[in-house]
Amino acid sequence: MRKILMCIVVALAFVPLLTSFRKRVNDNEILLGRRLFSERMLSRDGTISCASCHIPAFAFADTARISVGVFGRRGNRNSPSSMNVLLRRSLFWDGRANTLEEQALAPIENPVEMDLPVDSAIARLAADSLYKALFHQTYKEAPNAKNLGSAIAAFERTLETSDSPFDNWKFTGDSNAVSASVKRGFELFNTKGKCIQCHFGADLTANEFRNIGLFNGLDLNDSGRALISKGMQDLGKFKTPSLRNVAVTAPYMHNGMFRTLDEVIDFYNDTKSVVSNSINKDTILDKPLNLTKIEREDIKAFLLALTDKQFLTVARNEKAGATK
Repeated sequence: MRKILMCIVVALAFVPLLTSFRKRVNDNEILLGRRLFSERMLSRDGTISCASCHIPAFAFADTARISVGVFGRRGNRNSPSSMNVLLRRSLFWDGRANTLEEQALAPIENPVEMDLPVDSAIARLAADSLYKALFHQTYKEAPNAKNLGSAIAAFERTLETSDSPFDNWKFTGDSNAVSASVKRGFELFNTKGKCIQCHFGADLTANEFRNIGLFNGLDLNDSGRALISKGMQDLGKFKTPSLRNVAVTAPYMHNGMFRTLDEVIDFYNDTKSVVSNSINKDTILDKPLNLTKIEREDIKAFLLALTDKQFLTVARNEKAGATK
């Protein structure tokens, strides 16, 4: 019960924080950042933008298991949602960026994503008459690495959602906003499902790194956070993502190995049934949860209720596809 109350208190405290941010941010900077987020000239071959892998219609996540970069190049991780990142203390699955400004520039230079040196990106923007004018209007200076990162980060900070059926139920007092299944699922999320131990707070993420059993050093060999920290205790750990809009951000996990929420819930119900030889797995998941079929359906109903109203049509499609 204490953790449930904590989640509610943090979420309510989040609202004035967002309001304060929106009042002091530069509207021109946000508009410039929005344009840059979809700007393909920031990639080497002019075919890829941030929005190519963070698709607005899917809560700024990708629908592909592994995103495709310039010249058809592929990395080894799924592109997570760029929404609800205002409160994140670190970015990327392995936490290698400490600020949104730092995160915004990294994909531009990444050889398997946009593959363009930031200096070259700046030169392209400075040579474009429209961008030259927009940067001077916004920053009173020419494009540079600092204001490029600042603009994209300013736009990303506006991608916050809080108008889901769950929000309407819990924070506006509308008891009819969700079904009885959602309410049961929320209770299970906080108790038998153990979900809240990693997913709590305003965005249902503890901003922590966890090894959930998807590392075995063989076919699952992405070391995750350990690649950054160089500590064996972080082997196979990845950043716990937000669960807001999770119904529309499939596929799931750092490697996109699960296509549906049903697969995710089944995995957590008994991780060993999916990966029997995991290494360094969190002790929270040592034993099966023994969730019944109905209980798993209720937890899924709760997760679907975390979808902001702007994405409800996409969420319904995901729900319908799972029942075929």
